[in-house]
Amino acid sequence: MVKRLDEAEVAAQIARARSIGRAADRSEPQAQGVRYDRRTGLVELALTNGCFFSFPAARTEGLHTASAAALERVEIVGNGYALRWEALDADLTVPGLLAGRLGSRRWMAEEMGRAGGRSKSTAKVRAARENGRKGGRPRKERAEA
Repeated sequence: MVKRLDEAEVAAQIARARSIGRAADRSEPQAQGVRYDRRTGLVELALTNGCFFSFPAARTEGLHTASAAALERVEIVGNGYALRWEALDADLTVPGLLAGRLGSRRWMAEEMGRAGGRSKSTAKVRAARENGRKGGRPRKERAEA
């Protein structure tokens, strides 16, 4: 059963939400400036708390295949809460970026797997050579049904 709210309850909830939003505006950094640097390939953010933050477009979901011209057309939206590339249909939140999230969980996991598969550590090379001498990568055992 859904409870119907009267106008006073709706007004009270709106007032609480606005109060929470104002508190977040005071305590959480927001973007106040953004630009794409063609030379470095970085998206650079100036934050309201005086800090600067940059991240590589080439390692970011929705931006990794974009042209420099498209990356330069970035705008700040949501009162500094997010960045928007309209032509790319890409949006990133400032809190997410500051936490190191350059895409969705699934996309980031795929990127990590891709990067791990390309790594050339000494241990990985040694293991590959040992497996090669044994006849290659061991076969996976099938689970019994």
